[in-house]
Amino acid sequence: MKHLLPLLLLTATLAPAQQQSATNERWQLTADFYGATRYYRLDLDQHDAAHVTGTYNGTHLTGTNTGGHLKVEGTENGNHVIVDAHQDHDALTGTVTFGEIASPLVCPFTATLVKPLPQTTPKTHEFKPTTYYRQYSALNKPVLHINSGDTIHTTTVDAGGNDENDIKRIAGGNPQTGPFYIEGAQPGDTIAVHIQKLRLTRDTAGSNDDLVQSALSPSLAIRTRDNHSSIKWKLDRVHMTASPDSGSAVLKDLNVPLHPMLGCVAVAVGPSDAPPPTGDSGYYGGNMDFNEIAEGATVYLPVINPGALLYFGDGHALQGDGELNGNALETSMDVTVTVDLIQNQRTGFPRIETPTQIIALGYSGYLDDAIKDATSNMAGWLANKYQLNPSELGQLLGVAAHYRVTEVADRNSGIALKIDKDLLNHLHPPQTPH
Repeated sequence: MKHLLPLLLLTATLAPAQQQSATNERWQLTADFYGATRYYRLDLDQHDAAHVTGTYNGTHLTGTNTGGHLKVEGTENGNHVIVDAHQDHDALTGTVTFGEIASPLVCPFTATLVKPLPQTTPKTHEFKPTTYYRQYSALNKPVLHINSGDTIHTTTVDAGGNDENDIKRIAGGNPQTGPFYIEGAQPGDTIAVHIQKLRLTRDTAGSNDDLVQSALSPSLAIRTRDNHSSIKWKLDRVHMTASPDSGSAVLKDLNVPLHPMLGCVAVAVGPSDAPPPTGDSGYYGGNMDFNEIAEGATVYLPVINPGALLYFGDGHALQGDGELNGNALETSMDVTVTVDLIQNQRTGFPRIETPTQIIALGYSGYLDDAIKDATSNMAGWLANKYQLNPSELGQLLGVAAHYRVTEVADRNSGIALKIDKDLLNHLHPPQTPH
């Protein structure tokens, strides 16, 4: 049903009738889509006492706003859109009608005015979790409300649900700490999760000796068919190294440097969507298992629900590319993150920024599709930030792209496309878009 997709973004224009110059207001719209709650963005301007213009997902709308009654409509590719609403101070109530003219869909909605973020002094919140979640659900009650710029200091259990004392607190499957509600975050915004500190909280990590099937040739699958052993790793938190406690004479002197990371950072999906398990990944983030989601990195995620509803967990003391064992060095973690709200900028798929690179992620059931997703993600980022045209995008990506396989252990495989910031410093975007 192609006419359902345009409801994902709704923009129109409106302002108080007494204003002679165009005024802009942003509204948070909550629609009843045949019993399913969906959130959308509504931008409203008005240019004179009655004349209103706007757009609905690329469809140009025109109409009037008289006596608090807004009605705008337009047609694009056979799809007719009508926004009909009444305004009462900071509230709108009405319907949006869309789809083919012969068989339109009508959805009632309410909308509230999005006000400027209050000026607040950043705070650090000490949060000790007592409940963990195994789905990225919008229906889980927020454990803490924070403002943009605030810092959260908390802890996470490991992928199996064990805490810093290696005591099981919840069933396994990447239990998450959260959700955290970011005040003022609305669909169409982006949150930036700055990972300030990751500290190990115990001296052991769990893993195994399996190799995931998606990485095996037939001959290697036969050779490793009996690899089903759990392996405990000893963590030296002073020297930040790990060694396997497997009894192997060959590996007895193996010490690998640790690189703590978060396997999962996510926002909740919409309330009308089936909440994905915390072992899954997608546009909301989730179990991304990318070993550069570590100290000093910033994770950019789209806001899908009011408040964003941020989750994180699945601490890894160390993980190689691909997470080939199906597990990393799974352990509990002490976590400090700072969260910023970026208003009026939508990120369609997770992105990462480190001190030296920007990184676009792609996740799909097949690696070739994940490469396409990561490339499209990066192309959109570059086009928006640097105003590159298609030819310029091709020239830059052809010489600057670094691809890495982030994971092949779960339902989705992951690809990261990385570009060095040093190269981007030499770009000269025009003052206006191409």
